[in-house]
Amino acid sequence: MEVFGHLLPYGLDWLNLLIRWLHVITGIAWIGASFYFVWLDNTIRPPAPGSELASKGVSGELWAVHGGGFYNPQKYLVAPSELPKELHWFKWEAYSTWLSGFALLTIVYYFNAQAMMVDTAVANLSSWQAVGIGLGSIVLGWTVYDLLCRSKLGQHDLAFGVVIFALLVASTWVLTHYLSGRAAYIHVGAMIGTMMVGNVLMLIIPGQRKMVNAMMAGQKPDPIHGLKAKQRSVHNNYFTLPVLFIMISNHYAMTYRHAHAWAILGAIMAAGVLIRHFFNLRHKGRVEWKYPIAGVALLAAVAIAIAPQPPAARDAAADPALQFAAVEQIMTQRCVSCHAAVPAQPGFASAPAGIMLENAAQIRQNAAKIYEQSVQLKAMPIGNLTNMTDAERAQVAAWFEAGAK
Repeated sequence: MEVFGHLLPYGLDWLNLLIRWLHVITGIAWIGASFYFVWLDNTIRPPAPGSELASKGVSGELWAVHGGGFYNPQKYLVAPSELPKELHWFKWEAYSTWLSGFALLTIVYYFNAQAMMVDTAVANLSSWQAVGIGLGSIVLGWTVYDLLCRSKLGQHDLAFGVVIFALLVASTWVLTHYLSGRAAYIHVGAMIGTMMVGNVLMLIIPGQRKMVNAMMAGQKPDPIHGLKAKQRSVHNNYFTLPVLFIMISNHYAMTYRHAHAWAILGAIMAAGVLIRHFFNLRHKGRVEWKYPIAGVALLAAVAIAIAPQPPAARDAAADPALQFAAVEQIMTQRCVSCHAAVPAQPGFASAPAGIMLENAAQIRQNAAKIYEQSVQLKAMPIGNLTNMTDAERAQVAAWFEAGAK
């Protein structure tokens, strides 16, 4: 087994790559279908009164052209009078996205929780404690969301949306006080993704099955199932832009490493909802620019609020050679365990982002990135596994701000 032990991180990297690829593919399929059907619902127009379509129970239709072909989708008020032989169910896109996402969460975060989830500057947790908090947040998030949907609050769309938004922001605040910033963000995303797939698994598909079963039994389907499914489908539509941002957020430490990371995520999620709302209204023929303007203004406000401060004045007379020697020693002690051609840090098969810091040329080449990640954001070393001190960060800052010579 020891002979193959060195291949384990490499194998996990490949597993990470393949499942991440699958997650992106299935996510595109699911979100694309969600966007399409919400667009379809908002775009179809009712048939003329007394027309053949109206007599068949069609509530709306539209004509479209795509790929050289003409399409004429129709939506029934409840269901057609006769069930077609072939009926496509949109469910596996959702299930595959969640399953691949949870597998990715396990490989990247749970298998390496001490590095990816624990930040001793936030809370000194064991790996199992961090994983337990992460899993607990996902289960609790779905439970509270589903109960609220089934309560009287769920009948009032705006009030419900405000409460769910507050729930997500509060969850982010709590998680950022226990987990590393990137782990907190990704678990809020996992909460939202679980709400979305839970809607499909627990309500939308079962409701559709009840309607189909009623038709097969020669009974008239109860329209309440369609109405409930539609409500949850709309929820999923508004969740999409926030969850898509969270999927890529681990690349942007400027957001999750901020002292008020919970508020930053809240503002970005709100911007996503406002922009999505604009498109939903536009598909209905209403163009209200106040929503995207507000969304973009929120994003601009976040960008301005978290912009790095100008560097403090440094002693220009400091010896560049001594400065670099100090920085090189810091890189060797604190960074090279990960940022090497063959990382010594368990769980890493290759240098993160391909950045290596094993010699003077590599350190100078990556000076700006070193400064950003270790000084401005304090995102590196990851989870501060190697215990870089504030004094060492100040030495890196002095070297970079003096010209990184």
